[in-house]
Amino acid sequence: MQEHHLETTVTGRYLVESPDGVGPLPLLAGFHGYGQTAEDELELLRNIPGSGKWIRLSIEALHPFINAKGQPGASWMTRRDRELRIAENVRYVDAVIAKVTAELPVDGRLVMHGYSQGAGMASRAALLGRHAVSAVMLLGGDIPPELGDLARMRAVHIGRGERDRLYSQKRFEADIIRLRQAGLDPAMTLFRGGHGPTGEYFEAAGRFLAEMEFV
Repeated sequence: MQEHHLETTVTGRYLVESPDGVGPLPLLAGFHGYGQTAEDELELLRNIPGSGKWIRLSIEALHPFINAKGQPGASWMTRRDRELRIAENVRYVDAVIAKVTAELPVDGRLVMHGYSQGAGMASRAALLGRHAVSAVMLLGGDIPPELGDLARMRAVHIGRGERDRLYSQKRFEADIIRLRQAGLDPAMTLFRGGHGPTGEYFEAAGRFLAEMEFV
């Protein structure tokens, strides 16, 4: 048996919300968790105080499926052909951001937000993609271990629920160490809750995002 790969074209999906006004405006790009959709991440972005001043962009993963409840969902990664999937995802995100910045009055500020599996995607897009970021916000997911040059993230907010069984305290602390070794001083939020965001998380994320208004 011989294994072959054929590159083809697939269609990605993303949602955009732009505030009233002529701009220019900052761009907040979000990446959802495993089995979620662009709508889920957009709702999360909406709940961050102050995000209404930003163009909110929610990018849906390229690998759709129907979950056990019969609802649509999508995944950023699979174990098979991992390096190919990473490269495809980064090119896809680069293309989406290029299209949005060409069509809307973006002022050059770009913050990426990733939840759960989307945290890894946000990290990869920031470090492997061609668009320079102002900051990266990570919730309930780790920075992929193979990534280097974390200083390119510039500023980081990293959050974890105290009872999160998927993103352990050990991995949370390891990510903080990696960021500090890269010369960054991450804003950390350890909030009461599990894997998903809470009001406490949103308040902290809002404070961090407000700081990015002056970058």
